[in-house]
Amino acid sequence: MDRNLWVNDWLTAANSYDIDGYLKHWQEDAVLDDPSVGQAFEGHAGIREYFENYFIGYKTQTRLVKLLETGEDTVHLEVAFTGEFPGKKVKGTFDLTFEEDKIARAKADLI
Repeated sequence: MDRNLWVNDWLTAANSYDIDGYLKHWQEDAVLDDPSVGQAFEGHAGIREYFENYFIGYKTQTRLVKLLETGEDTVHLEVAFTGEFPGKKVKGTFDLTFEEDKIARAKADLI
């Protein structure tokens, strides 16, 4: 799998607020842990809630700054978020673990 193409497709879905397109990148039982909001989100239902609240709700747009492959099935992303949230701009990270070319576990955080 070409990680750059995959990540760009994932971010295109996110930036288009395409929930189905966004969720197709996740395993059904994936876990997204986001310490910046103090919560972990489980499965497609939890990740949908996260996406609706923090991406659609704040009109968040995500720009990839840096992609680093940290292992055979792991990547670290540095991103820049803009949107209708306090400060309007913030940097963040995603550490993604893949199973069968979908995200099985993600840790998202703000920096």
